[in-house]
Amino acid sequence: MSLPSWLWIPLGMILIGVGCNRFLSANNLRWFNRLQRPQWLTFERLIPLIWTVVFIGVGWSAVLIWNQNPGSANSWVLLGYYLVLELVTLSYTPIMCRLESLRAGTLIGATGWLLAILLAIAIQPRSTLATLLLFPYLIWSPIGTYTTWAMIQLNPDDA
Repeated sequence: MSLPSWLWIPLGMILIGVGCNRFLSANNLRWFNRLQRPQWLTFERLIPLIWTVVFIGVGWSAVLIWNQNPGSANSWVLLGYYLVLELVTLSYTPIMCRLESLRAGTLIGATGWLLAILLAIAIQPRSTLATLLLFPYLIWSPIGTYTTWAMIQLNPDDA
């Protein structure tokens, strides 16, 4: 018995997320936690919740696209694109923290946003709802990227 797509796609996303977090160490996180933040960043405690909502939207979007033509070459290519977007997005913290480089974080954030725009363009003819489910990513990603860029100004030695 095979798992339905509404189950295996989110499970895969969760497993990838857990795997990416294994590349973080306490020292890496200490570096990031000691950095100065912009004064307007009053919502930092909400960021994990925001990313949870964003990833639910991305996952649901992937399920909708997959279910249109499950197993087809086109569906596999698009699912692979969703995978690349997730890997780029989840690499932000481990790479930025391991390199101790806010510039690397800014570049990864901008790359994720560009990939999400291209994905939205690619899936829009197939599903308006799947495209709309990417909007939380398209809105939040530039905010996170700008925040990281703003932190460069406050922490020039950690750029």
